[in-house]
Amino acid sequence: MESENDTQVSEFLLLGFSEDPELQPLIFWLFLSMYLVTVLGNLLIILATISDSHLHTPMYFFLSNLSFVDICFTSNTVLKMLVNIQNQSKVITYAGCITQIYFFTLFVVLDNFLLAVMAYDRFVAICHPLHYTVSMNPHVCGLLVLASWIVSVLNSLLQGLMVLRLSFCTDLEIPHFFCELNQVVHLACSDTFVNDLVVCLASVLLAGGPLAGILYSYCKIVSSIRAISSAQGRYKAFSTCASHLSVVSLFYCTGLGVYLSSAVTQNSRSTATASVMYTVVTPMLNPFIYSLRNRDIKSALRRLLGST
Repeated sequence: MESENDTQVSEFLLLGFSEDPELQPLIFWLFLSMYLVTVLGNLLIILATISDSHLHTPMYFFLSNLSFVDICFTSNTVLKMLVNIQNQSKVITYAGCITQIYFFTLFVVLDNFLLAVMAYDRFVAICHPLHYTVSMNPHVCGLLVLASWIVSVLNSLLQGLMVLRLSFCTDLEIPHFFCELNQVVHLACSDTFVNDLVVCLASVLLAGGPLAGILYSYCKIVSSIRAISSAQGRYKAFSTCASHLSVVSLFYCTGLGVYLSSAVTQNSRSTATASVMYTVVTPMLNPFIYSLRNRDIKSALRRLLGST
């Protein structure tokens, strides 16, 4: 039977990327720059979508939701690290760590679902164009986003409660720049079998499920595009999917790379560095990927910036 004192943890230590004092200013300004670019880029996408009536379509409605989630996703992990570097501290409170785990899990699952919903939108638009306005009406789009939020919130609540049941002893150093769920679970001195099982099941269902939906949608999309007779028609159909496909590839490849590397190597610092790709770099690049080859977004951004 675990004593009550075992669970009374007041704080954890986030070890970050390096303990070298000379590197801290470089890390601070690098991540602050990436964070500001992420917030500005995604905020511009949201404002452009809201302000331009040409973008009041399901595809851009989902994109603006993805941009909002990306801002929150990055803010949850990067801001605490920047504050700690500025204060020359590694401390995060127990409540702060649980909160960070909750929101990290929430936003990463939301990213999965929104990318799957966007793939479904492209599937309906290309494979069933005559039914698109009926199948993807505002009510359906709102329900898809709401369902994504509900599932993500319930999963995050479950994961947070599962961490709260754990007991922590003396080793409270997290070799990461944020409270990553698996890292915190592995610090527990109580049995973590149930936690590991819940995380594994959630990963299969809430990451594997949306990924399977995305792959199915694109298999159908490719079949439909190949059936189009004109090369121009094929190019036009594929161009509407190119940005989304790039974002999906970046998100899943970087995320999968992190967890494969953590399974292979015992170097937690290397895993933390690799995590930057999907927690910071991917949300930063998403607005650029969607705007570079998208005439509607570029036109909306020009009108938005021209009116300010």
